[in-house]
Amino acid sequence: EVQLVESGGGSVQAGGSLRLSCAASGFTFDDYAIGWFRRAPGKEREGLSLISKNDGKIYYADSVKGRFTISIDNAKNTVYLQMNSLKPKDTAVYSCAADPLLFNEKLLHDPEYEPDYWGQGTQVTVSA
Repeated sequence: EVQLVESGGGSVQAGGSLRLSCAASGFTFDDYAIGWFRRAPGKEREGLSLISKNDGKIYYADSVKGRFTISIDNAKNTVYLQMNSLKPKDTAVYSCAADPLLFNEKLLHDPEYEPDYWGQGTQVTVSA
C-alpha cells in the first residue's frame, strides 16, 4: 500500500523555521518524484517545490525560492522541506504528493493536475 505521511507542522512566529517531513512507504523515489504543495484558506492550491531522484532535478516556486529547501533521505524514504524566514502569508496546510510525472514543474503549477498519491497534510501557522 502506498502511503505518504507528513509531519513537522506547527505554529511559529514570523522569521522562524520549520522542517516538514514526508515519509513514503509502498514505493521508492526511483519511480516517483515528490512535490510539496500548500493551500491557504480561501485560496487555490499552490505548488511550491519538487524533487526527482531519477534526474536529480530540484525546483522551487518563486514564492519560496531562497527560503525553502527540499531534500531526500533515501535511507529513510523521506523527503524534507526546510522552511526558513517564514512569513504570515506562508500560513497554510502543506501536503506532499508523489507521481511519476511530477518532475515537470508545469504540473506543479497546474491546478487541474492530480498526482497519484497525496499525504494527509500538516498545518503551518505563522504569526506576525
